[in-house]
Parts: sequence; structure tokens; C-alpha cells
Amino acid sequence: MTRIIMAGCNGKMGQVISGLVAADEDAKIVAGVDITEGQNDYPVYQKISEVEEEADVIIDFSHPKLLDEILDYAVANQVPAVLCTTGYTQEQIDKITETAEKVALLRSANMSLGINTMMKVMEAVTKVLSEAGFDIEIVEKHHNQKLDAPSGTALALADVINGQLNGEFDYKYDRSTLREKRPKKEIGISAVRGGTIVGEHEVIFAGIDEVIEFKHTAYSKAIFGKGAVSAAKFLKGKTAGLYNMRDVIG
Repeated sequence: MTRIIMAGCNGKMGQVISGLVAADEDAKIVAGVDITEGQNDYPVYQKISEVEEEADVIIDFSHPKLLDEILDYAVANQVPAVLCTTGYTQEQIDKITETAEKVALLRSANMSLGINTMMKVMEAVTKVLSEAGFDIEIVEKHHNQKLDAPSGTALALADVINGQLNGEFDYKYDRSTLREKRPKKEIGISAVRGGTIVGEHEVIFAGIDEVIEFKHTAYSKAIFGKGAVSAAKFLKGKTAGLYNMRDVIG
């Protein structure tokens, strides 16, 4: 049984995870942390420092401003933490790296098991296809309320691909400003915004007379919650270090 502290328990993802864990015989939320009220089957505190229950891992889907107190609690109580919150500053990312020397932390650009499997596939195929002359394009689609473009996941996919290419490729976000042929060492990244699309990411390898496409479609945010719970189970009992979702899928 994995005992979980759910930070941000009354937010949308916190409630999704609460529902998933309630139906999971191998996990239990023993306490929540949130400044807002909600209906929960476990005690909820306004600050994680107030939590009295013993736990095996923290899942954080709260707000970047709460990072310091979550990391402090994790170190003081030696409770690993799955960091699902986005929007960290570089200073905060550096602190996460430093704190991981003292306690197990897991952070990933996307908690979906499918997306992280896709990233592992990119590691396996990129170099072969690039050396064979295939051009690389990434197209991501999201709902019309999403503020940033391209998505963090699209950039993470590009970084995984570029990592296999010694970081030699540039990212191209807009082709309307220049009239020129496509350079070989380039990864095109396009963003589509519309309707209620939860999330779609497609990596296209376009060669001469053949095209290979890898695509992941999210139909609900529940996939991110499932990934977070899987990550919590994985992180339980782990030694200090910085982990990611690709460690979870093996």
C-alpha cells in the first residue's frame, strides 16, 4: 500500500487523482493540502507542514509558489515527492536538482505513460531516420483556452530528438517570415489551438517517397492522473535522486 499526501487536492487534477486512488487497492491518500475547501474522504490541511499523517510519497499538483515548503517537508520527513506542477522558474528547477541529492524526487514535462513511451521510441529511431535524410516535424494540438504555444510536451519531444542528434538541430516555429528551402538540421514545431482538444502530439519523419508518423492523443486529463499515481508507487522507498516518467516505464 502506497500512502499519499495529495498537494492541491481540491484542484481539478487533485480531484481526478483522488477518484483514481479511491478505486485503487494498492494506494491510499492519507492527507490532502489545499487552501480551498472541498469534499474529501481524508483530512485536508492548508499547509503541508501541518500534516500529521505518515506517508510514503507526496503528489504535488498545486502551484509553483508552494514548491519551497513541499521540498522542505520532503527533506525533513524523508518523503519522496512527485512534482507534477508546471511553470517553475529556472531558480526553482535548480533547487529541485539540488534537493534531489537529499530525497527522491520525480519531475516530468508530461505525466502521461503514453507520451513518455513515445519519447523512448524517439530515442530509438531518431538517429537512424535522420542519417537516412528524413526531415523532422512536430505538430501539437490543444484546446482554445491554452495560453502557451508550443506546448511544453512538444518542446520536450523536440529536446529528446535533438539530444540524439548532439543538439545540432535548430527549432523552427514559424515559416512565414522567410522564403527559403528547409534546412536539413531543423526541427519544425507547429501549434494548433481550437475547441476542447485535450492534447495531441504528432512527430513526423518525412523522407523521400515515404513518411513515418508517431502520434499520441489524450482524450481526458485522467491519463495524467494515472501517470502520477504510477509514479508515486514507483517512487516509494527510492533512494535520493532526480527521476522522471521514463524511469517509471522502464
